[in-house]
Parts: sequence; C-alpha cells; structure tokens
Amino acid sequence: MQISLSRIHFPVTTLGPGKRIGIWFQGCSLRCKGCLSPDTWESKAESTSVDMLIQQIQPWFAFADGITISGGEPFEQPEALYVLLIALRQQFAGDIFIYSGYHWDEIEPQVTKMSGLIDALMSGRYQVETTQSLMLRGSDDQQLHCLTAMGSARFNVFDRNVNEEDKVLDLSMDNQGRIYLTGIPQKGDMARLREVLAQQDIQLKQIKR
Repeated sequence: MQISLSRIHFPVTTLGPGKRIGIWFQGCSLRCKGCLSPDTWESKAESTSVDMLIQQIQPWFAFADGITISGGEPFEQPEALYVLLIALRQQFAGDIFIYSGYHWDEIEPQVTKMSGLIDALMSGRYQVETTQSLMLRGSDDQQLHCLTAMGSARFNVFDRNVNEEDKVLDLSMDNQGRIYLTGIPQKGDMARLREVLAQQDIQLKQIKR
C-alpha cells in the first residue's frame, strides 16, 4: 500500500502526552484559512509504501510513548491510513492520536471501520476567527474524542484550558537544513516570531500556498 507523506519526526512533545512519533500526511483539500502547514496541502506524485514507513520509524518504537498522525489530511488517504494503523497496532504498544480537519459526522463511518486502531482523535476545521483556549486545539470548535480505554486514560487530561506552561513548540531541523515548528501556536505567535527575527535580520521564508 502506497502512502503520500510530508514528513516524519521523533521526538515530538507538543502534540499529545510524552515523547511521540510524528507522521504528517501529504495532501489536504480543506485548506483552512490560517493553517500552520500549507506546505502539506498539495497532493504529490511521490509516495512511499507503508512497509517502508514502518521500517523508518521502527527504531523509535522503544523510546516513544505514542504516535501522532496529522497532515495534510489523513482521512483523504483512508485505505493507506487503515493499513498503517493495522501495522502500527501489531508492532507498537503506545497510543495513536490523529488530527483531522473533518467534522466527526463526516468521518464517523471511516472511524468506525477502524475501531480499536485509534485511541484519540481531534476533529473539526481550524477556524482562525474562533477563540483558542483549549489544549491541543488550534481553535475551540475542534473536538477531542477518546475512543479507547488507553485514549481516555492518556487524553482526558487534555480536555481543559491552556495555561502558560502549555504554550511551547518543538523546533527541529531535517537533513536538508529546513527548520520546522511543531505544536499548536497561540494566535499571533507566528507574527511575533517574524517580528523578533526581522529585528535580527532573519527572514522566514513564505511558504507557497
């Protein structure tokens, strides 16, 4: 089974509990205004196999508490997502958390088919005009669903308001020297970051939408 990916990374500490493996799908037709990852919107011809992806991330399994799957939009590659989840369940003991921009009623039939494979799921469009006060959410309209006992045990704690200690982002660099911010920035954070960097004559490259 082929899968179109944007990137993978470990460790991620800002998209769920503990140290996590991050898997970002490539391709999203929703294209929410203000999305932090517009580089993941376009579908690309390049792909990899689920087997190859598992081989790449397998060395991290022993050190990871969970896996966060985002994008892009994972549910726009439902067959690949399903095969990936089965493979992960067979080899990984931690929790699996998925971000989707679709509303719950739009993906509930697919989630039902994947019963037991997803521990927690965040659903709903990112709405730049909506308030942002809750954990793990870009906007407060997004809904957290705990789908297994493990999901409830690990994610119920995130159904609360953000405090100052929660306002952190991961900073990482890939092999090509590209820098990524991972996490849920607060509204206005990116503008403030650009301003601070501009004062030091450092410009953030505008990502083509």
